[in-house]
Amino acid sequence: MAKFLNSSGTTYHLEELIKNASDRLIIISPYLKLNERIKELLEDRNRLKIDIRIVYGKNDLHPEEINWLKNLTFIRTSFCKNLHAKCYLNENECIITSLNLYEFSQVNNNEMGVLIYRNDDAKLYADTYEEAQRIIRISDEVRMSLEKVTETESKPEHNVKAVNITSHSTVTSTSTTEATPNYSKLTTAKLAKELGFKTQELNDKLLAAGYLEAQDSELVLTDAGRAAGGTSKKGKFGEFCLWDAGMVV
Repeated sequence: MAKFLNSSGTTYHLEELIKNASDRLIIISPYLKLNERIKELLEDRNRLKIDIRIVYGKNDLHPEEINWLKNLTFIRTSFCKNLHAKCYLNENECIITSLNLYEFSQVNNNEMGVLIYRNDDAKLYADTYEEAQRIIRISDEVRMSLEKVTETESKPEHNVKAVNITSHSTVTSTSTTEATPNYSKLTTAKLAKELGFKTQELNDKLLAAGYLEAQDSELVLTDAGRAAGGTSKKGKFGEFCLWDAGMVV
């Protein structure tokens, strides 16, 4: 039967759930900032070619963590707008909890959760698994990478982000942005020109990836967009977005 977990119990059983995954692993957490222990466990599961899905709602990853995820072949990462659920599953058990997979939460917060064993509560496990699959289906799969990009010989060299975006959904919008870029930062319109897109096409891709969202007929930068290197600036005609010059879509 299901087992109640306090803060320490949730952390312990979460690590055990990851460590014992032999077929699949699903991690659903709005906030994502991995401590070293969780990274080690995920790296070990990746070596064993376990299918790992991570769904997040607000990205607080540092650049080195993004590159760390990029190098793990069997981890697929998805962005889900308005995500609030926290749930962790392998093929035999799952945890539904208040705990985000966030370093601060695991150390400082008072958390609780419920551990469900598939053999003891087959229906409850199945219902949880189906809902996790639904969340994965409505999420946009995002592949992020950071690489060193060398600027033209007429300018000093800078290390800037290159972010690859792959998404399975499409959103349309009519908003565009215009401004003068500052060094390695480009407006959406200038970045689109560099990449050979129309501004509308690039906006659609950024929306589909969860880096922008439409609010009152305007495009607004999301937390995921900031984590990917985007910044929001105020101009004469309102706010506009700037992106790293090396960003690849």
